[in-house]
Amino acid sequence: MRMFNPPHPGEILSELWLDPLGLSITQAAMHLNVARKTVSELVNGKTGVSPEMAVRLELAFGKSAESWLAAQAAYDLWQLETKRESLGVHAVAA
Repeated sequence: MRMFNPPHPGEILSELWLDPLGLSITQAAMHLNVARKTVSELVNGKTGVSPEMAVRLELAFGKSAESWLAAQAAYDLWQLETKRESLGVHAVAA
């Protein structure tokens, strides 16, 4: 199990780019060429970073698409840690 709770990619977007650059959600949406609701849901942790959004974020802010997807995967895996025992999976004997 990981030793820390990774931030949601929307939190990273907000804290490292939107806030320091003084960009509103509406302005970010215009730069990303997506609906305002799309950015709002991402920043508020209601949706994750898709491969397409990762490419859009790379083009707009310079951080690689791979790093956005890695941040999303780390967040998603951390969220599943609490459910690990309840998944009902049995190890396959080798």
